[in-house]
Amino acid sequence: MSAQQSDIQRIQRAATAALHEHWVLFLVEGVVLLVLGATAVVLPPIATLAVTILFGWLFLVSGIVGLVTTFWMRQAPGFWWSLASAVLGIIVGALLLASPVTGALSLTLVLIAFFLIEGAVSIMFALDHRRELSGQWGWMLMSGIIDLVLAIMIFAGLPSTAAWAVGLLVGINMIFGGTALIAMALHARKAAA
Repeated sequence: MSAQQSDIQRIQRAATAALHEHWVLFLVEGVVLLVLGATAVVLPPIATLAVTILFGWLFLVSGIVGLVTTFWMRQAPGFWWSLASAVLGIIVGALLLASPVTGALSLTLVLIAFFLIEGAVSIMFALDHRRELSGQWGWMLMSGIIDLVLAIMIFAGLPSTAAWAVGLLVGINMIFGGTALIAMALHARKAAA
């Protein structure tokens, strides 16, 4: 056995031991994500509002921090670009917090744009793989088509979809993430220390 293989096995044993030692923390995080995700799926308008407010605070705080650091380092190159970025963060954050319902509509439009671009890119990626005779390109093609269908469905339902789309998708993501963490924790519990 080479030294490199020995090092890899040592790292794998250390990672397995660490996961085994902290499996309960992963389980708790997974359960919390699962509960929050289920709540978001059941109550998507509330989840959408919560996500919008969270983004508002993130933009506002990052804008304020950016403004302070920009003036602190006003002699550094790119002062005006940094200032514009900080002010934009403050404005966007303030707008999202002042009118979270309108902000939810804006986030939904960004989500639609993301699904359109992601869908088109995924389809092109799949077609490139098809030309190269790569296996399983059909799954990527299907993923791209689903992204486009989601974008069209959400866009067609505007403005009412703005009330639930972001919250529902965040909830679904949390459910999958929580389930994955729970599965990992239960596997790590059984792993040899």
